[in-house]
Amino acid sequence: MEFSHYSVLLNECVEALNIAPDGIYVDGTAGGAGHSREIAKRLTTGRLIAIDKDPDAIAAATERLAPYPCAQVVQGDFADMDRILAELEIPQVNGILLDLGVSSHQLDRGERGFSYNVDAPLDMRMSQSGLSARDIVNTYSVDELTRILREYGEERFAYKIARNIEKHREQAPIETTFQLVEIIKESIPAPARREGGHPAKRTFQAIRIAVNSELDHLSQCLDRAFDCLAPGGRFAIITFHSLEDRMVKQKFADLAKGCICPPDFPVCVCGRTPQARLITRKPILPSEEELAENNRSHSAKLRVCERI
Repeated sequence: MEFSHYSVLLNECVEALNIAPDGIYVDGTAGGAGHSREIAKRLTTGRLIAIDKDPDAIAAATERLAPYPCAQVVQGDFADMDRILAELEIPQVNGILLDLGVSSHQLDRGERGFSYNVDAPLDMRMSQSGLSARDIVNTYSVDELTRILREYGEERFAYKIARNIEKHREQAPIETTFQLVEIIKESIPAPARREGGHPAKRTFQAIRIAVNSELDHLSQCLDRAFDCLAPGGRFAIITFHSLEDRMVKQKFADLAKGCICPPDFPVCVCGRTPQARLITRKPILPSEEELAENNRSHSAKLRVCERI
């Protein structure tokens, strides 16, 4: 089985990490090892830890990083990066990279159930274990489904879709992606269906985020992983939708913030000093050449901060 994944903003990520040949780096979303391989190529006495929770990605990364003795592949979630590094007896690292969202392989392997363009069992599990999209669609209440679709998909017809899901599953369980697509289409007025791409895009994004607890895990990683950086170490994150980007932007801004005393205080009493400096005040976006080569990169944003 070929694991295909286009490494978005590849050169920009490598440059942003400011790689030292003897440094220690973590790729928290190894995927097809595209970013990992470029990091490993630049190491001599350094070390690379490539983490992913998808068994397919682990197999592909293990094979593709085999020529690089500096690289070690670990199956796990980037939210547990601090624990993984502690178990490997690595106290601090010089750079961390996250490439968030779903991989090309997961989208293109129709049977994984991530795509609304291929009929397949409702799944969407990156780890291939635990709660599935089928479980959510068939067991969550209308209120909970509505919340997920509104919060994670920013879907304005969330309640109508949730009510139609409930109506259909009362007749028989909803088992496949195309069944769900048809329910979504009948829930959205015709004029709205003609706007902004595929009508199921937002719902599928929302359910995928819920299945994989993506925003919760990102929040945990942002809180824990920064403390794993050595002074001068860099944290680079590629996001693909506004919810992720907002979380990363706010966290990096908070880390870079100094004194928070009221402006009328004559002297600082909070004692707060910046923990990081922003390498990118505005996100780095894909070039025109990359957009032409890979249309899936159109929503990618790269943000980088450096530990002081």
